[in-house]
Amino acid sequence: MKKAKKAAAPKALSPAKEKIAEVMHEFKEGELHSGKSDTIVTDRKQAIAIALSEASEVEAETPKKND
Repeated sequence: MKKAKKAAAPKALSPAKEKIAEVMHEFKEGELHSGKSDTIVTDRKQAIAIALSEASEVEAETPKKND
């Protein structure tokens, strides 16, 4: 007999990945703004660049764990 597979619990996202998901969600909803201006981002590549930039800021703020 085969053993039934257990469903894996979803892993918690790192703060940087959460920020990327948040920014991309804003882009998809049409609510992502470029910088401090009211210009809405319509280019997907620009949205990715903003997401990665904000994620690196969050990652710099987060203390590193020593295993």
